[in-house]
Amino acid sequence: MKGLGTLVNAAAILLGGGAGLLFHKGISQKLQERVMEALGLGVILIGLSGALKGEKTLVMILSLAVGAAIGATLSIDDGFHRLADRISGRLVGPDKQAGFAAGFVSASLLFCTGAMAVTGALQDGFSADHGVLFAKSLIDGISAMLMASALGSGVLLSAAAVFLYQGLFTVLGMVSASFFAASAVEMGAVGSLLLVPIGLNMLKITRIKVMDMLPAIFLPIIFCLFL
Repeated sequence: MKGLGTLVNAAAILLGGGAGLLFHKGISQKLQERVMEALGLGVILIGLSGALKGEKTLVMILSLAVGAAIGATLSIDDGFHRLADRISGRLVGPDKQAGFAAGFVSASLLFCTGAMAVTGALQDGFSADHGVLFAKSLIDGISAMLMASALGSGVLLSAAAVFLYQGLFTVLGMVSASFFAASAVEMGAVGSLLLVPIGLNMLKITRIKVMDMLPAIFLPIIFCLFL
């Protein structure tokens, strides 16, 4: 069944996040901070290892540069944060709004960015191969549990972002498998490289607006036709 991988992935985030909220009171603030730092290091490692699988360095660089320019022009990061604030304002009280939005944004970025999200969803659409997304579901479920214990219930809402984002790639794979197969590796490599600033942000080393760079993930579709 095509699309099953994304459904399982979203469910894993909900289950993992729910478990994190359930055991939140048993985890100290100090432990939550250390776990988030460890998770940040892991995200950087996954990002670098995935980025090195790219075969066309020039395509990656151009995609990142042009994608960042497009994102900054459209103010994607600011717009997404406004959307998160609006959603959180309707779901939680004013005293919890900032934390809810932060959890939603951080988790959405982490779960939607990276090679597994792109290539796994495309494979799901190509041939109903769920292997990559099932593996990602396990990783995301554990990460959601840790993040929810530290950042709160906003992490659970990221399941909707994962469903929509990966669902888009699944549909693209179903519509034109051969067209996207040519650029799938580079799209995954660009997505993986974007995990590095996410990890750095989690470590509180930087405050990079990663959302502004998200258009870069789609640009290899174009650049691979010429380079």
